[in-house]
Amino acid sequence: MRQQTRGLSGATFDEAARGRLSAINGRIGGHLPGWPSARILLLDHIGAKSGIHRTSPLMYHDEGEFVAVVASKGGQPTHPAWFHNLKANPDTTIQIDSAVQRVRARVATDAERDSLWQRCVAFYPGYEFFQRITRGRKIPIVILEPRE
Repeated sequence: MRQQTRGLSGATFDEAARGRLSAINGRIGGHLPGWPSARILLLDHIGAKSGIHRTSPLMYHDEGEFVAVVASKGGQPTHPAWFHNLKANPDTTIQIDSAVQRVRARVATDAERDSLWQRCVAFYPGYEFFQRITRGRKIPIVILEPRE
């Protein structure tokens, strides 16, 4: 069983962010505290194997026509579970502030990733560090496109 890192309150980052978002009707000030350009959304996803519905708070880049999220997993050598879940079940929803939107997820092509990577690093420079410590894993970017 994987242990989650807990903060001083005893809650994981995910639990704290979800609780805070729910308590204030989806508003978290719009960004990661201390990083005003690192905006946060809530990503719903269904477990690829378990079928369990989950929600993950993620930083995102708004490209206008779509939203992009980085599957960094803090620089770990494996992709985050939500990435695998979206590949298995790409139709999902996101919440930005209090607005819920239906989206379809897909992995950015190499050309799209190269362009988006620089924009994502601009709002959160930690991504460059994460990429250096992944032990060769190329961190994917997931594009979340609106759907009917």
